[in-house]
Amino acid sequence: MKNILFISLTIFIFTACSYKDPNIKSVKKVDLDRYLGAWYEIARYEHSFEKDCKNVTATYSVKENNEIKVINRCTKITTNEKTEAIGEAYAIDNSNSKLKVSFFWPFYGDYWIIMLDKNYSYAVVSEPSKKYLWILSRDKKLQEKDKSIILEKLNSLNYDLSKLIWTVQD
Repeated sequence: MKNILFISLTIFIFTACSYKDPNIKSVKKVDLDRYLGAWYEIARYEHSFEKDCKNVTATYSVKENNEIKVINRCTKITTNEKTEAIGEAYAIDNSNSKLKVSFFWPFYGDYWIIMLDKNYSYAVVSEPSKKYLWILSRDKKLQEKDKSIILEKLNSLNYDLSKLIWTVQD
């Protein structure tokens, strides 16, 4: 009986962790040169690695090996301590819209750009399981019309908008 329970639990965990929503698609093409640089986090789904964070930014640059250097910074709300995490990413195809990102080698996660303003003023990043979600902007504050467009699209993709944490940007 214990073996059956263990096997059932293992299968459940494996299938639950591997769920991919077929409606989640990345944008068709990203001009990496235009995407590089600094982005402000406008909103996110909460996760332990960003808990208690404000003034969150992500900065992307190209490394000598053509991979992408990722620097995430935040200020802890309760202590005002500044933290920084440095990682790397690489595009999995020529569209540059699906990346693999790692802050803890050898573990990589999906980073899909699912929305991108034509002027590269905002981006929405997620992945097929919809466990992670970030709304990014080139400015500390997102224009209301852009916010409405993003939220409408996320709602149509069945993202749980009540889970969004709106990032404080001082």
